[in-house]
Amino acid sequence: MRAIFFDEDDARAVAARLVSDGWEARVERERLAGEDDDEDHPWAVVGDAPDFLVELLVDEHDGWLEEEEEAEPPALPPLDLPLAPKRIKRPDTP
Repeated sequence: MRAIFFDEDDARAVAARLVSDGWEARVERERLAGEDDDEDHPWAVVGDAPDFLVELLVDEHDGWLEEEEEAEPPALPPLDLPLAPKRIKRPDTP
């Protein structure tokens, strides 16, 4: 999960708080699609802190959360289905 802030000071304050609490956190520049001006890019705090803790800090410092996309689970092998219905009441007779 990434915490996004428009103010660099807010991003650095959140990262410092997470590091002081014993979590890993780093601040990096978040490039938005279609944004040409480097000064308008928001700041992202990325780390390993629990989601609920980051959410509290985001609310306190007026930012938002960006959930990272999870990888798709591996495809399951095809099912081995019967070719005909099973006879339950009477056995097959020739």
